[in-house]
Amino acid sequence: MSEAGADERYAEVTAEILARAPETDIDPRLDRVRTLLDLLGDPHRNFRVIHVTGTNGKTSTARMIDALVRARGLRVGRYTSPHLRTVRERIVVDGQPVSQERFVAAYDDIRPYIAMADEMNDAPLSFFEILTVMAYTVFADAPVDVAVVEVGMGGRWDATNVVDGDVAVVTPIGIDHTEYLPDTVEGIAEEKAGIIKPGSVAVLAQQPLAAAEVLMRSAADTGARVAREGMEFGVLSRDVAVGGQQFAVKGLTGTYENLFLPLFGAHQAGNAAVALAAVEAFAAVGEDDTGLDPAIVGEALAGVDSPGRLEVVRTSPTVVADAAHNPAGMAATVAAMEEAFSFSKLVGVVAIMADKDVEGILDPLEPLLDEVVVTRNSSPRSLDPDRLAELAARIFGEDRVHVAPRLDDAIDRAVGLAEDGTEFGGAGVLVTGSVVTAGDAVHLLRGSGE
Repeated sequence: MSEAGADERYAEVTAEILARAPETDIDPRLDRVRTLLDLLGDPHRNFRVIHVTGTNGKTSTARMIDALVRARGLRVGRYTSPHLRTVRERIVVDGQPVSQERFVAAYDDIRPYIAMADEMNDAPLSFFEILTVMAYTVFADAPVDVAVVEVGMGGRWDATNVVDGDVAVVTPIGIDHTEYLPDTVEGIAEEKAGIIKPGSVAVLAQQPLAAAEVLMRSAADTGARVAREGMEFGVLSRDVAVGGQQFAVKGLTGTYENLFLPLFGAHQAGNAAVALAAVEAFAAVGEDDTGLDPAIVGEALAGVDSPGRLEVVRTSPTVVADAAHNPAGMAATVAAMEEAFSFSKLVGVVAIMADKDVEGILDPLEPLLDEVVVTRNSSPRSLDPDRLAELAARIFGEDRVHVAPRLDDAIDRAVGLAEDGTEFGGAGVLVTGSVVTAGDAVHLLRGSGE
């Protein structure tokens, strides 16, 4: 097939998958995924799994786990969501997104079975369910030794939860997705605890007390062992460094000093500690309790990136894209910005989904931003800019709020506002409010990635 033909076929397959029920159309059960995997011979049973859930930090933690496991000489598949630039980045083997050709082949291989599964159930498989099964078949075919699998939403009924992870990782839990999940920390923790399986190790990031109690009870009920940040492992020290941070971690089997992480913020150091503990626990489950080589750990973490998480996507002036999309995530972003950057003037570009806690997301930004340009992102769920401006004005005051109908116009406006009256090198722009907003900004300033 010619290159043009391959591109066209990839576009057709992507459109066909996207035409199905979106990730936001939740039907909380696993029947459809199990039916399809059964028809395919249960490919998800062919590799070991480290399963990752939580409210914030899942993708960054999954990327760190991937890097650490690969550094130990194992072949790794990684499944994360949502994507920033291309749907292919959700399915990763050996640190690289699958190619267009492999993506198309994976879909074509399971397409007849999708039709059969659709007929056998009372509703067709969704976009996310199909991608999940595609990932598991790609990992089985590669084959990989380990799959690092990020939950899409919740845990108990998430499409990924047909696997039995050796290690269940729970990153910090907060209130989010309350249109689909319970509206209490305890209720959300109960859903996320659903990935903790009998005989596994539950690696828990620092949690609100109510969430920690639920998770500990669930681990006890399933007979899982528990490793808790701040108790069995955690960050010992941390300092800001050029391009990231220097830190030390007390792990489950050793202490790791003089580590460099090219990511900003205390939350990312915490994510790294959780990732390191997860890999130590995974090695112990495999009866390799000798610990991890500190040199390998240092090399792996130094090479980690996390696109769309305080990512500098332009300089002169500096434009930072960040995917924070709930109050807790935005608070972490603000703390990291204050620590890592020293702008004399910082202007925000903000687009938020209409179903989010908009004022809760905006409030942490008020002391950080000099001015804010509100806009919309490419999602149909994006809040109308005029409505967003009304809410922002309550927090920032009308004089500090500007409106732009499109994200590209908003970034241009913010750059102009930031540079106005600012000495060279002192201006900055932060684009945030949603994973989609961050992805759109990266697309505009760096290209599509396809």
